[in-house]
Amino acid sequence: MQIKSYDKAEYFTVSGNILFYQKVDKLYRFRTGGLCVSTKEELMKIFSLKLRNVFGKLNIDYGKLQEIRLRINAPLIIIYGNKEAFVTEDATIVDDPSKAIIVTKNEIRETMEYISNYSMYAFEDEIRQGFITVSGGHRIGIAGKTILENDMIKSMKHISFINIRLAHQVKGCADKVLPYVVNQQMNDIYHTLIISPPRCGKTTLLRDLIRQLSDGNKYLEGRSVGVVDERSEIGACYMGVPQNELGIRTDILDCCPKAKGMMMLIRSMSPQVIAVDEIGSKEELEAIDYVIGCGAKLIATVHGSSIEDIKNKPTLSELVKKKLFERYIILSNLAGVGTLEEIYDAEGRLLYSARG
Repeated sequence: MQIKSYDKAEYFTVSGNILFYQKVDKLYRFRTGGLCVSTKEELMKIFSLKLRNVFGKLNIDYGKLQEIRLRINAPLIIIYGNKEAFVTEDATIVDDPSKAIIVTKNEIRETMEYISNYSMYAFEDEIRQGFITVSGGHRIGIAGKTILENDMIKSMKHISFINIRLAHQVKGCADKVLPYVVNQQMNDIYHTLIISPPRCGKTTLLRDLIRQLSDGNKYLEGRSVGVVDERSEIGACYMGVPQNELGIRTDILDCCPKAKGMMMLIRSMSPQVIAVDEIGSKEELEAIDYVIGCGAKLIATVHGSSIEDIKNKPTLSELVKKKLFERYIILSNLAGVGTLEEIYDAEGRLLYSARG
């Protein structure tokens, strides 16, 4: 069912069992069955009743909340503003773990019941991969006892550890790097590698680059973009619907291994640009060679702190030696998450520095 009214800039859309209502630039989600997460209040519904009460009273800016970690018989930990903190029973943030609320087995069990809507079997494929993505794009990592079958992970039981990574889309965060990624003379895009330590904003930057390259911008008309989203972090698809805005010309392969996904997209979707997060394996590098050989442009990310750091990693060093990438973007968190430190070209020439 789909009812639209373009002159009023509003519409209703039913996708799966989620009802979207959009007016101007505000999106409201209503669930027609099961779990939907889009606001602070809805996010609280995935927790046990006790933890729900604590987080409901917690006086913080949820835009700065990055992770919530539940570990059985251990203090409740959050990552807030890129720093670790503990949460007490009376909903205050402290540095002393001895004052924090202790997460019990019952709270883990109850939280998993709410996350899975009392049907763990329905999330069997996701559990096998170690995470569940809920509506709103929030990714819930889980750990416990794995069940193997023919040396393959079949399922998981006795789940005792939960990591809730909150999705934050920052539109416009790629504005500063876009002039360096776009080759305005050739009306094209440079093969680009984003290098960043963990929790420094590389996926957030990649996401906004994808959106702007797909929609088009003042430097370049829109391009067809294919995204291989192995861990559901870029588009954060929930029941096939991207929860993050990735542009009008973007196709997504969700929960697909990067190496296989890149090959599949080239063969099936004819992308002009392919985007992947956290490359590193030999198979992925072979797929990158194939993608570039087919004429598609590549935007990728990798864990690291500098080009020299990448050169010291046996598998990744080949990328630099072959000069496959034409732009290297270095991020840090020195001035906050997503600090743009430097941009280099394929020859190692400095194009931009935060220090001038």
